[in-house]
Amino acid sequence: MKFSKIEFGVGIFMVLGIVAAVVMSLKVAGLVLDSSSDTYTVHAKFDNIGSLKLRAPVRIGGVAIGRVENITLDPTDMVPVVDLAIESRYSELSSESKASILTAGIIGEQYISITPGFYDEEMGSTYLKDGDYIHDTGSAIVLEDLISKFLYSSSVGDAANAEDAS
Repeated sequence: MKFSKIEFGVGIFMVLGIVAAVVMSLKVAGLVLDSSSDTYTVHAKFDNIGSLKLRAPVRIGGVAIGRVENITLDPTDMVPVVDLAIESRYSELSSESKASILTAGIIGEQYISITPGFYDEEMGSTYLKDGDYIHDTGSAIVLEDLISKFLYSSSVGDAANAEDAS
């Protein structure tokens, strides 16, 4: 069986196309091929994490500084604990920082937004280190809860207005 140069070129082109598609899909999914980025882990306890997922971005002012590494349930407090892998180049985050779970758009993916706190050594604030906890947290806003509160409050208000009218 004899192969021509054209068939060989088409085969190489197809293999390169498949490799490019795999790399692109990994980038879009937020996965990385190299694990060379140095990170440190910070923990945060939330009352409600909504639909926060592993590998969700951690952002400051819209700039990604890390990813959600793990989500567990604290057996003593029975609240979710989220482990945040933050890139080491952002090591000057104050212990007074706040972590909130926000949603990109109305029904977009959820991510963790960090609002940097002040740093004053005399006031006792420090920089976050590996294994520290962020104590000031804001839980996720669940759209279904907001809708049910709105519907319930409007139906209670309608019933109170009906009683006042009679």
